[in-house]
Amino acid sequence: MNKQVQNPEPNGDRIDERAERIKQATTSAVSSTKEAVDRAADHVEEGLHRATDKAAEAAHRATDKAAHVSERGREVYDETMDRADAWLEQARDYVREKPVQAVAIALGAGWLLGRILRR
Repeated sequence: MNKQVQNPEPNGDRIDERAERIKQATTSAVSSTKEAVDRAADHVEEGLHRATDKAAEAAHRATDKAAHVSERGREVYDETMDRADAWLEQARDYVREKPVQAVAIALGAGWLLGRILRR
């Protein structure tokens, strides 16, 4: 019986050694998995930062373009209003200089417009 009591000890040492090897293998696997996940997360983060930078750059370009178009639109509007004011002033001057002809032209234009709209 003495042999049976001594036998479990060497088997117990083997079990402990194997358990320790499994722990080390598990730790190694978890560590390498963590490193792989960290690298993947870093790669994703870098990609997202690049995408964000590109989107911000595109937004800045669009904003600049919109500001330029708005400014150009304002310039065209101002030029058009200046021309309209000049034409209106010319029409007023013409009516002051030739009131009878202005009334005749207005009557003729009204009559012609009425004929066109009736059809």
